[in-house]
Amino acid sequence: MEFDSEDDARSFYTEYARRAGFVVRVMQRRRSGIDGRTLARRLGCNKQGFSPNHKGGFGPEKKPRPSAREGCNATILVKMEKSGKWVVTRFVKDHNHPLVVTANGFSTEGDKDKKIEELTIELERQEQLCAAYRERLVSFIKNVEEQTEELSGKIQVIVENVRKVESEVRKHSCRR
Repeated sequence: MEFDSEDDARSFYTEYARRAGFVVRVMQRRRSGIDGRTLARRLGCNKQGFSPNHKGGFGPEKKPRPSAREGCNATILVKMEKSGKWVVTRFVKDHNHPLVVTANGFSTEGDKDKKIEELTIELERQEQLCAAYRERLVSFIKNVEEQTEELSGKIQVIVENVRKVESEVRKHSCRR
């Protein structure tokens, strides 16, 4: 297969990937040592290879995240010929993981819009629930403050009464 440019090759493979049910990742590029232009490009499934395990001794320890890579070998290699055309020199079709394909072979924008709408409705419901909990919490705190004030007043009266009683007891004990 032949393309007029690297971008044409990339667009073709990206569209093929979308229809097949996977996402493309740019994997390698070989450049000319003379003028720096791209001579070859390797594209593949985004689940190609395995994530490197970065365990450096610097900085805070980070929680490991699950890797999206599964060692998939699906790839395409395109090279620029002397004629200026880009030619597919290697193509691996097989994936080692399930592909995400809809009934018509397309991931529709409508599916994404529907999911966004569902999540927006759920978010609004959760915000309403939060507001109701906030109101209950404010009411509870206000009630606690009122009861604390009332108890404080009663304790003040008790303390005054105890002082009066102690004062009277001292008066009676001094007379004897």
